[in-house]
Amino acid sequence: MTHITFVIGGCRSGKSSHALRLAESTPARRRIFVATCIPHDEEMRTRVVNHQGERGGEWETLEVPEALAEAVADHSRPGTLLLIDCLTLWTSNLLLAGDDPKSINAPLDELIAALKAAPGPVILVSNEVGTGIVPENRLARLYRDMVGKVNQTVAACADRVILTVAGIPVTIKGNE
Repeated sequence: MTHITFVIGGCRSGKSSHALRLAESTPARRRIFVATCIPHDEEMRTRVVNHQGERGGEWETLEVPEALAEAVADHSRPGTLLLIDCLTLWTSNLLLAGDDPKSINAPLDELIAALKAAPGPVILVSNEVGTGIVPENRLARLYRDMVGKVNQTVAACADRVILTVAGIPVTIKGNE
């Protein structure tokens, strides 16, 4: 059985919807959605409400803007599926808390250790940021670099990696 699945794609590529379909088709007694978003404005709060509506009532939700490793360690169990959406917002939260590219190292190492030790299936979602233009400002370049590091590290750890393009999921690592 696939233990760690990583779903990656561009903005509005269908990655979150695909991850949700995968999660709902995976046998589990308990499903936990781990949200990393901090809704700072009305538009983002509306998106959060819409995403909540896409999930059925059988989902539990944890709001975890930074402590992902702890959430995985505390909540992963046999028969419990975790869906983490998304790593790009998690990275943004960490960056804004520290503004140091090395600030991602310890939390990322802790997340990878927690994922490897997780007894239940975990699905993670992230944006692919490496196919766009080079950002014009330092903070945006720093963010792109940090997300790239997170994505590469999680993809290396994952049993399966799925790239979504225009709503089409393409498995690029592991089994179907």
